Amino acid sequence: MAQKRFLNKVAIVTGSSRGIGSAIASALAQEGAKIVLNGRDEERLIEQQTALQNKGAAAIYFKGDVSDAAQAQALIDFALQSFGQIDILINNVGISSRGYLATLHPSVVEQVFRSNVFGTIFPTQAALSALRQTKGSVVFISSLAAIHGLPGLSPYSASKMALTSFVESLRIEEHAHQVHIGHLQVAMTEIVHNKEVVAADGSKQVLAARQKGKVLTMQEVATDCLNLLAQRKFRNTQTLLGKMNRMLNSFSPLIVEFILRKNLHKFEENSK
Repeated sequence: MAQKRFLNKVAIVTGSSRGIGSAIASALAQEGAKIVLNGRDEERLIEQQTALQNKGAAAIYFKGDVSDAAQAQALIDFALQSFGQIDILINNVGISSRGYLATLHPSVVEQVFRSNVFGTIFPTQAALSALRQTKGSVVFISSLAAIHGLPGLSPYSASKMALTSFVESLRIEEHAHQVHIGHLQVAMTEIVHNKEVVAADGSKQVLAARQKGKVLTMQEVATDCLNLLAQRKFRNTQTLLGKMNRMLNSFSPLIVEFILRKNLHKFEENSK
């Protein structure tokens, strides 16, 4: 029988129509949480809601783009009207891009920052008052790209590094209100079928599946997220390689840069 660490807790998971967000929402529901799904694809949201409800979970969905401040506020209002409280906010929404900066259309940088930065800050800002009342948690789903900028992923890396500063500031600001701030730096994870990124010209590009055995499953990411929540820890950097990267980068970023340059071909292969 599954643990019920989050029994009757109300959890909002942005970007939860599929992928990591869906896995986190499912794991929270299995442990007793009431789930508010969010995304822009209503068909997928309905599928996820139905799947959760069929397992006995209390699940609702809100279709909306949380990179828009008004829609982010509407999501929080919807959750409060539906369940009366908010205990957990998982900021999972985000998008990546592919291509060296010299080749990127300006709209690519704008798309990535709007999704990854605005799409995280706006729902957090809207939810803080409710989270203070419950002494709840906000968890930010980030990436190892937040440790050191990666070639071909400059807008994505920059957006995740921006969130690191945001998370650190928020942790200090909310300490007196006992709001838990969590930061999960996700390692390379399996790709959901037909996952899209932004190509250099601003169009959508479908990613190829990653080689099994060398990547984390979405369920492993969800498990780490829930453990971070339950323990009210601040930061978890996934995998031994990720932890070593973080330590080495704090000691000598130039060594990390040298290693990345020597392995440039691997990043170019993963960008296809």
